[in-house]
Amino acid sequence: MLLRESIEALLKISLGDVCVRLSDEYGCHYVGADSTAVLPSKSSRKKRQVLIADEAGNEYAVAGILTNQHVDPLLLFEVCFAANQDKFMRNICTTHSAIRRRYHSIRSSIAILAGSWSNSSIAMMESHDITIFLIPFDFICDQLEKVGVDFRWGEKEKEKAFAAWENYNQLTNEEQDQIGRAMIQVIEARLFGRIEDILDESVPREVDKVIIELISNLGEVKIFEFDSVDKAIEFLEQEGLEAHFVLTDSVTLFEPPPVYES
Repeated sequence: MLLRESIEALLKISLGDVCVRLSDEYGCHYVGADSTAVLPSKSSRKKRQVLIADEAGNEYAVAGILTNQHVDPLLLFEVCFAANQDKFMRNICTTHSAIRRRYHSIRSSIAILAGSWSNSSIAMMESHDITIFLIPFDFICDQLEKVGVDFRWGEKEKEKAFAAWENYNQLTNEEQDQIGRAMIQVIEARLFGRIEDILDESVPREVDKVIIELISNLGEVKIFEFDSVDKAIEFLEQEGLEAHFVLTDSVTLFEPPPVYES
């Protein structure tokens, strides 16, 4: 839907304004869909996209990237107005996991979601260490209503949808930009706080978790997590690690799915 895509584009621009202000304060750089910076890419699809590649050379489009002075990526941003939630949710989880395996400098991912989102979609993203900021659908509708755009219509109300699009196109650039600024203001204080925490260099680095992945010659995979380096080393030093693949502790096909707790 064109109006939904336009609102999403306004939100990306406003996000960029916030990140540019923060990057100036912290000596960082922000690369967004509307910035003049161009990242190296094997694709010609550069306009209005920020493309970043994984280890295999697969390129992914993201809403924005915050980098340090050496242009090492620190933070990934995504923006989405609630359309095809399942597809977006799965894409961001897959994309950001793949990107972070290549860029060890990335500290976090942030997704700004507009509209109504299901709890299951949010839980899935949070389980992949993605911080979520929500902008409610009713708030967006209220902002559009102030400038004469009715965004509340049913799936089959095509005439109302067309009228809304026509009225939106009659708005000045300043009126449209104000809608984007109003949306980002809903989350700006919390977003600022989260980004500042991520950029805080005064926090001493510690090993938070050690993950060991064992892969057998038959393709089986077992993952072990430890809360200290000593425990991980103790695990690796034991004999017969291959025995872990023949243990009958695998989850069966009929086991219920796990419940994610935030």
